[in-house]
Amino acid sequence: MMPWYDAAAFLIGGLMVLMVIGMPVAIAFLIINMLGVFVLMGGYAGIEQLVTNTTASVTNFTLAPVPLFLIMGELLFHSGLAFRVFSALDKCFGGVRGRLAYLTVGGGTLFATLSGSSMANTAMLGTSLMPDMIKRGYKPRLIMGPIIATGGLAMIIPPSSLAVLLGSLARIDVGALLIAGLLPGLVLALMFFFTIWLLIRLDPDAAPGYATEHHSLSEVLIGLARDVLPMGLVVFAVIGLILLGWATPTESAACGTVAVLILAAIYRKLTPELIRKSLMGSVRVTGMMLIIIMGSTTFSQILAFSGASQGIIRFATGFDLSAYAMLLAMLVVLIVLGMFMDQLSIMMLTLPIFLPLVTLYHFDPVWFGVVMLLALELSLATPPFGLLLFVMLGVAPKGTKMSDVVMASAPFIACTLVLIVLLAIWPDIALWLPSRIAN
Repeated sequence: MMPWYDAAAFLIGGLMVLMVIGMPVAIAFLIINMLGVFVLMGGYAGIEQLVTNTTASVTNFTLAPVPLFLIMGELLFHSGLAFRVFSALDKCFGGVRGRLAYLTVGGGTLFATLSGSSMANTAMLGTSLMPDMIKRGYKPRLIMGPIIATGGLAMIIPPSSLAVLLGSLARIDVGALLIAGLLPGLVLALMFFFTIWLLIRLDPDAAPGYATEHHSLSEVLIGLARDVLPMGLVVFAVIGLILLGWATPTESAACGTVAVLILAAIYRKLTPELIRKSLMGSVRVTGMMLIIIMGSTTFSQILAFSGASQGIIRFATGFDLSAYAMLLAMLVVLIVLGMFMDQLSIMMLTLPIFLPLVTLYHFDPVWFGVVMLLALELSLATPPFGLLLFVMLGVAPKGTKMSDVVMASAPFIACTLVLIVLLAIWPDIALWLPSRIAN
């Protein structure tokens, strides 16, 4: 048997090299898994076992909410229902200085509770609000910063597709993990509001004042009742049913999708083309996720078989670090990996090593899941390869540099770091709601 450190270097190092040279994540996992089972698990007999394991890894009912949440977000985006929400909320802010930046956070937080996709949230905010903010003379940091920050909220506020995957793979109660992200997500949104207010106070020219169309109270109320209030049906179907204990995450995801279909029909947006686009978008993302899950699950098994997982854990615990020092080390690993890899790949690569440490240090698994989601959200905006940075560049005006996007997102990244510290001091920020449901 190969020594654990050689096996770890061969498997993890080989996978990292393949990803760095631009190999698609799914193909990288497949190649390293085939090499791993051939070298470490008995040649062709190991490859036969590999085929058996990959099938079992995705025939898991707890993964069912993922495509349903994705379909729900695609329907909201392509039907235009999300844009109606922003139009109605815009009337509420009146002539408040920086109102479009506040609208970004307020509307983006609401859309995060409906979509479950950070990429969709960021793209929608960028395409719908950015042109008007540029036209009104907002400075780039007050345009791109709130959009990137609020786009990432969909990773933690339920319904979060990544939270479902994390719960399924880490054997954490998916319902509890989804609900645990709600309060930290809202706290983070309030911190974003405060950051915008502070940036405007420090530099009033960042959000020039301008005359706005006056809307009477009746117009505001009608807009809210017509375009925002009906979205409560979707929020209730996804979050309310879980909070009340009436539905599992899978059932609530199905109910949420049906609720969006009902609203699309009421607003006369339900067309065959809408359904086709939504299904195609969901199938592409779901297929990619399931292929990566197949590869990463087998990768975890090979790590365990070779003794690399246990060896890494013994090595990590050999430094005799305190619980919070170990937590800090894990967060640093997640953030550094986020500079080069996508969030799903990071999760798959680190979970086999992190989960035994969570047990060893007696971290609450639901609390750790929320902290890990926040770290993954943070890594979405870390250069040079943070995915939301590229989404923002894609919708930004020509000539926008990566450095501009990074500097704009920096104050909001600080908010996420502060929230992680608050969660370490007061875990009940994440655990209070799940504990209420359990009781």
